Amino acid sequence: MTMLVMTGTGTGVGKTITTAAIAAVAVAGGQRVAVLKPAQTGVRPDEAGDLQDVVRLAGPGVTTRELRRYPDPLSPEAAARRSGLPALEPGEIAQAASDLDTGHDLTLIEGAGGLLVRFDSAGASLADVAWSLGSLVIIVAEAGLGTLNATALTAEVATKRGLTVAGVIIGAWPAEPDLAALSNLEDLPVAAGAPLLGVLPAGLGTASREEFLAAARAGLSPWFGGEFDPELFAGCASAGK
Repeated sequence: MTMLVMTGTGTGVGKTITTAAIAAVAVAGGQRVAVLKPAQTGVRPDEAGDLQDVVRLAGPGVTTRELRRYPDPLSPEAAARRSGLPALEPGEIAQAASDLDTGHDLTLIEGAGGLLVRFDSAGASLADVAWSLGSLVIIVAEAGLGTLNATALTAEVATKRGLTVAGVIIGAWPAEPDLAALSNLEDLPVAAGAPLLGVLPAGLGTASREEFLAAARAGLSPWFGGEFDPELFAGCASAGK
């Protein structure tokens, strides 16, 4: 059984799309996959959240579980405080992940925002969950200017807390990458202290399920069951292909 904690360098970096891509490739490969979203913020009870996007893109074979939903688009701790709803504790998240892990080959735990975003007033975060589970961390990063510092900070915090960063994935690669994005293909693994395990195209969330799976396979490392080759991708991107 494998558990991966999915964290981002910030909000809106493509974390849910990346989670769905990993799930889609794994399901296509015959694995039993679960996705846990501990806290969904900024979504009302009657609205579709991140897990609905995962199922829409990766298919109904994915088991999903959401522990809390808060209507305000804030950190889970702030959203819980403002709404008066119960906050999450790391133990509850870890237990839910462990329960899912017993019946699945791969369990993906998707955080809200970055690694240190608070779940409760005591400062519990996704880093605490990853440590308690002993799970590997995947960093989903932006492509362009400013991403190196955010990626390095995330990796440094993870390392200091005894976590292992398995790799970094660019969650939304632009159709027309600029100089910074092209340079970051080489520099992001250095900042993360871990390999580049994938690059997914921007706008992938609007693809059909078949198109999504094909793009996920092309954009994810063989480590996930995909075909992504970072050196080949960098060469083609630099050549404008």
